[in-house]
Parts: sequence; C-alpha cells; structure tokens
Amino acid sequence: MNIWNDIKKNFSTANTLTRLIYFNVFVFLVFLIFAILSFLFDNPDIESTLLDLLAIPASLNKFLVRPWTLVTYMFTHKDIWHILFNMLWLFWFGKIFLEYLDQRKLVAVYLLGGISGAIVYVASFNIFPAFTGMVSDSVAIGASASVMAVVIATAVYVPDYAIVFFLIGRIRIKYVALAIFILTSFMDFSVNSGGKLAHIGGAIFGFLYMLNLRKGRDIGKGFNKIIDFFATLFKPGKKLKVSYKKPVTDYDYNKVKADRQARINQILDKISKGGYDSLTKEEKELLFSESQKKN
Repeated sequence: MNIWNDIKKNFSTANTLTRLIYFNVFVFLVFLIFAILSFLFDNPDIESTLLDLLAIPASLNKFLVRPWTLVTYMFTHKDIWHILFNMLWLFWFGKIFLEYLDQRKLVAVYLLGGISGAIVYVASFNIFPAFTGMVSDSVAIGASASVMAVVIATAVYVPDYAIVFFLIGRIRIKYVALAIFILTSFMDFSVNSGGKLAHIGGAIFGFLYMLNLRKGRDIGKGFNKIIDFFATLFKPGKKLKVSYKKPVTDYDYNKVKADRQARINQILDKISKGGYDSLTKEEKELLFSESQKKN
C-alpha cells in the first residue's frame, strides 16, 4: 500500500488549495465507484442514493432533512469534464490568490462562495414561476459556485495581474474573469439554469468579500473561527512540553534578520505586480514598521 501512504503523506503536507482539489477528486472517485456498482448490479438506486446524500435539493422540505448538503454539494461531481474544468480554474486562480493572501482566506472564499451559490439556487427555484414544476426533483452538485467565487475574488483584488495565453499574449485577469463569468453564467441560461444561478451567487460573494477586505474587513474571519473550532475537536491533544529559551546566538540573530528581509522583499515584489492596495493589512504594518526602523 505504498501508493496510499504516498497519498496520505502528500495530503498532510499539501497546502489548502491542493487539499480542496484532493477532496473534490476523492468524492468524484467515490461517485465513480457507485456508478459502476449501479451498472453491474443493474440497480440505479445505488448511484441515486449517494446523489441524494450529497447533492443540495431545490425543495426546502428535502433540504431541511439534509442540511449538510449545503457543503457536500460543492465537492460533488458526476461528469469528468465538469470536475476537470472546475479544478483547472480553481488551481490557476487559487495559485494567484495565494500569491497575495493566506490559505485561510482561500478556504473562506471557497466555502462561503459555495454556500452563497446554494442559497441563490434554492431561493430562485422557490421564488420564480419558471421553476414551479421542477422544485421537487431538482438538485445541484459541483464546485462551480465556489470556483467562481475564487475567480471573481482574485480578479477584484489584483485586477491588473497579467496572464499569458498561448497565441494570444498577456491579458489582464479582470478581463479573463469577466469572460468566464459571462460564458458560464449567462450564455444559454435556460440550459442548466440552476447551476448558472449558483455561479452568480458565488460570484456575488467573491466580489463582496474582496470589496470588504480592501476596506480592512474580513467577512470570512468568523467562519474561519467556526472551522477552527470543529477542526480542534478531531485533533489529538498535544502533550505538555517544557522548553528553556537559549540565549540568541549570532547565527540565530542573522537568520531572523535574513528571514525578515526575505519577507520584506516578497512584499515589495507584490507591490510591483499588484500595487500597494494588493497588500494585506498585516503586510502594510510590517512594511511601515520596517520603514520606521530605517528612519
């Protein structure tokens, strides 16, 4: 079982972006196994049971008995092309996101963007007359709303970040994000309208999240605290360890100084790419404190 051990090791050392992709791929493989079993036993209920367990229903009555689907739906895919494009967009835009912001914010945008998409989807199906006859049977799956939240959030935070496309050249990320949003959320709206409504919900959250973050307000901070609380419930307790602080040597002092300078250089690099406004509040404070020292 070396392969399984390698997967566990890679997962434990991976960053949040990679883990989100792993979760999506894992659920997709589980769904694939259920689909194969459903075919072999000539029993469609095997696959449909898993779908009912993970997909978010448009019906409020069904949702009330399956509230966990508000989260599980955004990790669930049945079609290979669906998960492939979602994970590619998540990887590309997620990497840019993490160049400027931390992993906790990426988790908040992904999850809250998916939740926002689900709320828009369920609300729309219960409000608009066009969906009256579909509410009882309609369900939604896929990470599209979450990915759209990451795409729009990244474009709002660093709108002038340039992406190089083969045979096209450099294009600013705000135009790429706008094209993705229009093509996936408005074109042929009557086809998969539930998914497109979820895209819009995710995009709205990503936009609002970054507008608030630019003003110094992290609207996902409370959500991160909830995640931390539940995460600590499943972590083994740490043993108390007594340590004694050693005197700082020249080597230690120089290492700390070099690490701080490397951090300053990263911040200056971010300014050159996305401007001063692309910095987080902590980065601005660190840059300010460094300038005070030199003065």
